[in-house]
Amino acid sequence: MELTDLQHNAQVLYADLQWLAKLIDLRMKLYWGETTGFQALEELSPPNLDGDRSPYATLIRQHAFGFRERVVLLLALAPHIQPQLLDVFFVKNASYDRGFTEFGGIKGQSHSGFIPTGETAAFVLAVNDFEKRFLLFSVFSDEHAFRKFNIMYLQTPANNEPFLSGVLTLSSEYLHYMTLGTSHKPDFSVQFPAKRLSTDAAWSDLVLDEAILDEVMEIQDWIVHGETLLNEWNMRKRIKPGFRTLFYGPPGTGKTLTATLLGKSTGLDVYRIDLSMVVSKFIGETEKNLANVFDQAQTKNWILFFDEADALFGKRTQTSSSNDRYANQEVSYLLQRIEDFPGVVILATNLKANLDEAFSRRFQSMIYFPLPGPEQRLVLWKQSFSDKSTLGHDVDLQDIAEKYELAGGAIINITRYASLMALKRKSREIQKADILSGIRKEFLKDGKTVH
Repeated sequence: MELTDLQHNAQVLYADLQWLAKLIDLRMKLYWGETTGFQALEELSPPNLDGDRSPYATLIRQHAFGFRERVVLLLALAPHIQPQLLDVFFVKNASYDRGFTEFGGIKGQSHSGFIPTGETAAFVLAVNDFEKRFLLFSVFSDEHAFRKFNIMYLQTPANNEPFLSGVLTLSSEYLHYMTLGTSHKPDFSVQFPAKRLSTDAAWSDLVLDEAILDEVMEIQDWIVHGETLLNEWNMRKRIKPGFRTLFYGPPGTGKTLTATLLGKSTGLDVYRIDLSMVVSKFIGETEKNLANVFDQAQTKNWILFFDEADALFGKRTQTSSSNDRYANQEVSYLLQRIEDFPGVVILATNLKANLDEAFSRRFQSMIYFPLPGPEQRLVLWKQSFSDKSTLGHDVDLQDIAEKYELAGGAIINITRYASLMALKRKSREIQKADILSGIRKEFLKDGKTVH
């Protein structure tokens, strides 16, 4: 966003927050029975956003947000950009020497200001009008644009406390968008256990059999033409949105690189889910962690990549214990979220047999990544070395490619080792002894020996 655009957006948000401040002041006066020139909150009209191109105004118009949604959105936004506006809610009830229950809200651990809850929105918009209060419930439903597009949501209250006691939570994406006008790319964290993948490689660096590459290109075709098929060809009633595929085969055969290249070639972000942070021994936590990922990804057109997927998507077991039941619930929950996800989901595993059969029925494609043959290994060996290095006179890549069955990932590891050994000698020459030593190291990982 250009500086002038940023300044304009700041002015638009400031004007709307000033309107919110006036609304809160009016609500307080009406509640305490003070004399005002208004009979109802709706008489205080919001600033006109017609034709305004700021991100905030665009969002309001795009979803046709009315008076109620605009107030709720501003309440969620206020702690982030004008927290002092909500200090009025800290007033104490003298009769009980505590805050007013009807104001809702909490005080944060680090944030000393007032953090509004659903009850705060209910006070401002409804007070004791039950009909208006009940209508507010629909604003926080899963079908509403707030939740459907991950704009904001009401945090689930702990210990079965009242529904509206949840905090009004603005998603990081839309906080970024409404203030800076840019798309937020979440960082790897406990709340978002996924890492964005990138690569400097191109399709030409991926050494795959032509038939396998054709299967991969089918996924790219869906990314490019899927929306046309669903909408312009009216296939949405017959075909579910999204594409689900399984990559399986030995480690180092190009599964992760293929997923990353699919994103790079189509302009989509690829996020690899860290299953070690997703899977939890605590009941319900695995589903919660997965929900964090899927909720943020729902409207982003991301590619979700689950590596070593059998750790989470394994076969369901006979329910002989409560632990089995909960494990099966996790698998069932995952099946549902994957089916409902409108983007591309790639599951990768070394052993296809470890996956639950129910997943297999839901894949649009299942692509096997085998160990490369001698000809492919030769190409991988030739591509792997730097053009700044030279091969020793006794290095015969053709012979090495034929003798040693290695995956592309292992070949890269060997290349790295042999190249570092050359640099350590202050040389540019790659020696055969170092290559063989690297091969020996890779074989030892699998309990093999070099003959």
